[in-house]
Amino acid sequence: MEQKRIELKVRLSQENNILPTDIKTIIVRCPNWVGDIVMAIPFFDCLRDSFQQARLVAIVRSYAQGILRDGPWFDSFIDCGDKTWGGFWAMVGAIRKLSPDMAVVLPNSIRSILPIRIAGVRNVYGYRRSGRGFLLSGGPRPRRQGGQIEPIPMAGYYLEIARWMGLKIPVETRPRLYTRGPIEEEADRLLCRYKIGPDELLVGLNPGASFGSSKCWPAEYFARTAELMKQEFNCKIILFVGPGEEGIASAIESQTDTELINTSADKINLELLKPLIRRCSLLITNDTGPRHYAVALDVPVVVIMGPTDPRYTASNLEKTIVLRQDLPCSPCHKKQCPTDQRCMRSITPEMVLQAGRELLERKSVHEAK
Repeated sequence: MEQKRIELKVRLSQENNILPTDIKTIIVRCPNWVGDIVMAIPFFDCLRDSFQQARLVAIVRSYAQGILRDGPWFDSFIDCGDKTWGGFWAMVGAIRKLSPDMAVVLPNSIRSILPIRIAGVRNVYGYRRSGRGFLLSGGPRPRRQGGQIEPIPMAGYYLEIARWMGLKIPVETRPRLYTRGPIEEEADRLLCRYKIGPDELLVGLNPGASFGSSKCWPAEYFARTAELMKQEFNCKIILFVGPGEEGIASAIESQTDTELINTSADKINLELLKPLIRRCSLLITNDTGPRHYAVALDVPVVVIMGPTDPRYTASNLEKTIVLRQDLPCSPCHKKQCPTDQRCMRSITPEMVLQAGRELLERKSVHEAK
């Protein structure tokens, strides 16, 4: 009896659903990609609401912690450093020190589960796929169609884990991002230095993509779009530049006489990016992480999509226009295009201008009500 009392009181019902009884600490292995982290926020909301008294700890890559910082979900973070042996074992030690009662793993890989199991966590849940079911205590299986995993919006994909756990799924599944005083003050100082007034129309351009060059719209197209937007709206244009994307920004600047606010020198991290995108009247971006920031911050966004399947991101699109050409070779999900990148090059600056115009008109009508 004594042994039973000290065991974790996580019970599975006949439907294999977890009942939230006496769970004190939960760790969540977060996705790796920026956009996937944002799309997982409805799941984080659900978990926080269901385990209000528990300590929630996120395992997330150090550069991405700023995405979630200031939000209501997590009490602390563990650096996800599993790309090196030193980082892997440091993560194992940090997990073991917490003695978590339960872990939820959102990535689909075996590697994402291993440090959690090695740390001795007994109750580990996630998708049973990719040959890793034996490492899990339970979890849903992905939907299949014709023997293949069916692409569904990632927000819904993660919420299927919560549904399997028997948790109450929120009615509102739009992600939200949060900022507080210090980071907002830093953003205000930058906006002041950039000479962006509080009432000026500001258009953000996000020309990079950490996934690979196949997702990147040509620099000359961004340059022409900047010219068209400036001519029509007399707006200020800010160029968001991530690590390693300085060359793309320089290429855009070299191909236009339109004045651009190039943020390269300021090394904008993912936390500071939140209030800067929130200040934008419109964001024009490749299909990459900042498009999901725009959704979470209620900013209209034009997404230029080529090699990726739109079904993975087909949710919360009320203020989003996705420009995509339906070609035989797309979606390919290749990091580098082996041919002529026609899926991206067939989308013209004039098409982007029209989409931006439509979103700004909608915004104007909404604000006038």
